[in-house]
Amino acid sequence: MFRRAAEQQAQAQAQAQRNGVRRRVGVVEQPGPRAAPAGGAPTPSGPSPPPEPAPASPVSVGAEEMTWADAGSGTLVDDAPPPTPLPQPPRRPLTLLLAPAGPQQHQQEEGEEQKEEAEEEEEEAAAPRPRVASFTVPRIHVHPPSPATPPATPRAAPRPRPPPLPLPLPLRRGAASSLPANMDSPDLQLTPDSSQNGGDLSDSSFTDVEGEGDEDDDDQNDEASGFSDGESGIVKVPLRNARRKSVMPKSAPVIKVNDIEYLDVPDHSPGNSITSINSIASLLKEKLALTLPAVVKKPPKRSNEYKLHAFVGLLFLCIVFLVGFAYVFYHQQVLQRAYFPKIRFNNKDRVVRIYNEKDNEVLVGFLGQDLGHDTAFACLPRDQIQEAACMEWMHKARLYMSYKEYEGSKCYRIIWTSLSEDLAPTDCYDWTSEYGHWYGGGQTPNMQWPVERGEIKMAPFITGDTSKHQWGNVVKRYFINSNGVVLFVDPSTPLYISINETYSKKFCLQAKHDNFSYVYHRPLPTLNYTICTSENITSLHQSRIYDRPVSTLSLKDREMIDKLMTEPIWHIIPSNSSELTEKNIFNYSEDVLKYKFLKHGHILINEFWQENIGDFVLDNSRFPKMNDTIDILHRRGFRIIFSIQPFISTEAVTFKEAVRNELLVSQRGPDHYIPSLTRYKSVLSAGVIDITKKVTIPWLQNKLKPLMDNYAVDCFYVDIGSAYDLPFYYEFEDALANPDEYKTVFMDSMSSKIDIVGVSSAITRPNGPVFVSLPPYPSTWESLQSVIASVLTYGIIGFPLVMPGPIGGSNITKMFKTTDNETEKMDETLPDKELYMRWLQLSAFLPAMSFSYLPQKYGDEKVINLAESISNLRETLVNPIVKEYLKAYGPLDEGLPFNRPLWMLDPKDPICHTIVDEFSVGEELIVAPVITKDAREREIYLPAGVWRDGIDGSLMKGSRWLHHHPVEEDKIAYFVRMPDDTRF
Repeated sequence: MFRRAAEQQAQAQAQAQRNGVRRRVGVVEQPGPRAAPAGGAPTPSGPSPPPEPAPASPVSVGAEEMTWADAGSGTLVDDAPPPTPLPQPPRRPLTLLLAPAGPQQHQQEEGEEQKEEAEEEEEEAAAPRPRVASFTVPRIHVHPPSPATPPATPRAAPRPRPPPLPLPLPLRRGAASSLPANMDSPDLQLTPDSSQNGGDLSDSSFTDVEGEGDEDDDDQNDEASGFSDGESGIVKVPLRNARRKSVMPKSAPVIKVNDIEYLDVPDHSPGNSITSINSIASLLKEKLALTLPAVVKKPPKRSNEYKLHAFVGLLFLCIVFLVGFAYVFYHQQVLQRAYFPKIRFNNKDRVVRIYNEKDNEVLVGFLGQDLGHDTAFACLPRDQIQEAACMEWMHKARLYMSYKEYEGSKCYRIIWTSLSEDLAPTDCYDWTSEYGHWYGGGQTPNMQWPVERGEIKMAPFITGDTSKHQWGNVVKRYFINSNGVVLFVDPSTPLYISINETYSKKFCLQAKHDNFSYVYHRPLPTLNYTICTSENITSLHQSRIYDRPVSTLSLKDREMIDKLMTEPIWHIIPSNSSELTEKNIFNYSEDVLKYKFLKHGHILINEFWQENIGDFVLDNSRFPKMNDTIDILHRRGFRIIFSIQPFISTEAVTFKEAVRNELLVSQRGPDHYIPSLTRYKSVLSAGVIDITKKVTIPWLQNKLKPLMDNYAVDCFYVDIGSAYDLPFYYEFEDALANPDEYKTVFMDSMSSKIDIVGVSSAITRPNGPVFVSLPPYPSTWESLQSVIASVLTYGIIGFPLVMPGPIGGSNITKMFKTTDNETEKMDETLPDKELYMRWLQLSAFLPAMSFSYLPQKYGDEKVINLAESISNLRETLVNPIVKEYLKAYGPLDEGLPFNRPLWMLDPKDPICHTIVDEFSVGEELIVAPVITKDAREREIYLPAGVWRDGIDGSLMKGSRWLHHHPVEEDKIAYFVRMPDDTRF
């Protein structure tokens, strides 16, 4: 249909173009006789010489090429099938009629052509240049040559030429182009306007593709244009279309021509003209795209499909990851069973997680470290415990978990029972700062605060000497966390503990038997401990820490505590027993009385009052009139305290009696009558009283009774030693859970028989007005720094009444070292003066003040003046707090220590959790002593509230740091709490 419309248009325009063409495309001159005239006169027949074959002459039509294939026959052969034109908008087609003509006709035609060309140039100059140009060239038919050339017949007069239609600026061809290699003829195809108009097919579009009915249409066109049957072919060639940005199609398949690959570029490309205004370079690119093989061409631009493919692949991987994560997470949640409120336990990995009331994770534990990857099974009915979850790892261990609420706290009890001699139940907990800070346990080497900052190797949790062992003279199986978690271990557990061993940031508990620490246990160890949680660390600490109430203190006990806290303790420590005499004691009291500001207080006489440790009788050679001396001291206001020990030297007069009556700890083995010996302090060989025997306490009480009756000794201090002071192969009559239990049994048995005011070592809080003393410290600045952390730790683990060591430390010289013990000797060298002054300032705010070196020993008025001001400060500022502290049902009965860490004042302040060089006295006073050499200023942090500076009396708000706060050598920084509504 489109072709028919186009050819009808061409027929209408052919009448006006019979006498010439608007533009000459090409003339084919045929050798030999001319063709018959248009009138159709017969051509004489006859032989004629065969025409000389003419070379193929290329004719350039647009960007397409065609060849005169049969020049000898005078016929233009178009190898391509007749094209089917598409509808075109009304345009002035340019038709070229080629026929045999004479010289005159040629001259006439040339003149007409020159005239028309001039007219075209004028029209081109006047008309605007369009962007798209198109024209139609009729097919060219050349009649075959006749045998004889008839005389020329004049052509009919041409019809009147219609006025010229406006055409776009004609595109001139400067030269012809050759066909690509291996192509014999062009396949001419007119470019449809759809290529020019964005691809939209319209009525004006056409194509020169031959279809059905093409022959009939061609005949009709020939007749309409005045040609004979022999002249019926019309060649239509498009004008140059507007150039696109690229002549290459969006996608071009590869085709093979004579085994050479080409891109199948459609013939309707609109960009094939060298007359384009762009450049000749564009034409070269087009020709290269048509002629070069695909292997050397630039690969076609990839589409954006690869982005879609990449996105789909990434989405697939994300889905796989999420599904896998959901699967693992789901099974983890399934395995993490909530056996009790706020606790989850995964019995496969044995990970326990404990949460607070706000569902925040406060503790993570890794249980059963030695079980490997064995599977847990439910316990048999015979092995189960009521109200407890039970799991068993075959032939290895059994786990019990139970739950109980106690005074607003949630408590979880965990019990491991070993089923194999080769397995020691071990549980570890994460002690990183993410889960808060930990306090408690006892004194450790280098005394770190909080505890997780130190490092303790796996060792039995028993008392010892921090210079040789992992724990000090006072320990308790109690640890508290700043997030409101408390952990305490049952006394029956053969406990080993490690903290941050090899910097693992873990706290590990282990139940294990050995030949010294835990001997009296059934064959298989049991790990038994409890974890409690609460929102407030202070309330949690008060509710669970103390094993026995303190409200049983009698009035006499409170009076004794008051005297020990408000009056100093004069600790006489001679370098050897020969230096401790009656005269030296009397002279020491005289030195105290020289200064009125020094209160009389208590005189503590160490073990050298007897000739040999364990005699329990005064050495008459050194104390001939000790009863008179004690009487004088009483009248002067002093009280006398004698130090006693459960050790009996082999040289003591009572040793034979003790062995004969089987009062000593025996040696482990078949023969229970052989006493087991040890070394203690200056004693090279000594036995230990077996306090578990019923006859021992009455025997010891009878030995001490003459001292109380004849010499009016006021009370006793028990120097009980540490667990390592016991014989290694000890055996008590009654089995003890651990060697430290000896201390508890001894204190409980003796405190009701005699008056005891202090003990050197403990694992539980003693009954009555008994202070627990710090171990002897060497006279160093490091020792001074350890005093604060030790006092705070003692108070946290349940020992609020602390007797600090002598001011300035103890210059103790180790005379010689043995396997388990060291013999000590007192060095008479005075401590450093500045160290003594700073130590004196600190002691003014501790529960008790203990002197060994008198201030006047330095012969410096600065030291004496400081001692006087500190004595007045304690009298006016600290002693009133002591009175409040000792009231019935007061802080002491509530279990609160006298010296407290800052987090007890403000549990929610994270800064208070890590401050080790400050402490509070009750809730009214904050002390920030200087504990470094040559320091005259320090950093101070004040908790929330309003505080008054004790040095200059200025008021300041809390929850802030005081940077570079000046503290002179004779001053100590302290701050008194003021009412919150105090106006500045």
